[in-house]
Amino acid sequence: MAQFIKIYEDKPNEAAIAKVVKVLKEGGLVIYPTDTVYGLGCDITNTKALERIAKIKGVKLDKANFSFVCHDLSNISDYVRQIDTATFKILKRALPGPYTFILPGNNNLPKEFKKKTTVGIRVPDNAIALEIVKLLGNPIVSTSIHDDDDVIEYTTDPELIFEKWQNLVDLVIDGGYGDNIGSTIIDLSGDEPIVVREGKGSLDIL
Repeated sequence: MAQFIKIYEDKPNEAAIAKVVKVLKEGGLVIYPTDTVYGLGCDITNTKALERIAKIKGVKLDKANFSFVCHDLSNISDYVRQIDTATFKILKRALPGPYTFILPGNNNLPKEFKKKTTVGIRVPDNAIALEIVKLLGNPIVSTSIHDDDDVIEYTTDPELIFEKWQNLVDLVIDGGYGDNIGSTIIDLSGDEPIVVREGKGSLDIL
């Protein structure tokens, strides 16, 4: 059964963050708060953990569209090809924030994602998520926990999330009520920005 720990976003407890990072480094799956819906994440460098998430989501790992949650823009260049000034300005305006940006991937992508030409990047405006990634030292691969049919209460209330997921993951963070609107997804891999999904993030950044 998963651990269930309370972390306050306004002052994330260092020992609690360290506990989460330990679980991630050992190949565990973690449900954590973001600035949108709660996310299901694992260490980007752990193949077994990646395979577990793909299985839970019912997708093949090499076909999965997971996001990479980064600590800041400097992380992004590890996995993304050189981007132009206009693209960088959009990222700078929007992040951290409730956006997922699809960007051209580079040769450093983990081997599980080598076939992909693009990668979804998130820098959520949530101190808990950012502290986890910062201490871990590399991004986490993430997917939202909501069902495709509807986002309902058990995806926003941490105690209900724990009830539903306690046998599938290793740790659930109670970071307060989550949102029930997903991130705005914008594809910046081509010549012009393409809005793939309008979510919580305003399109005024474009």
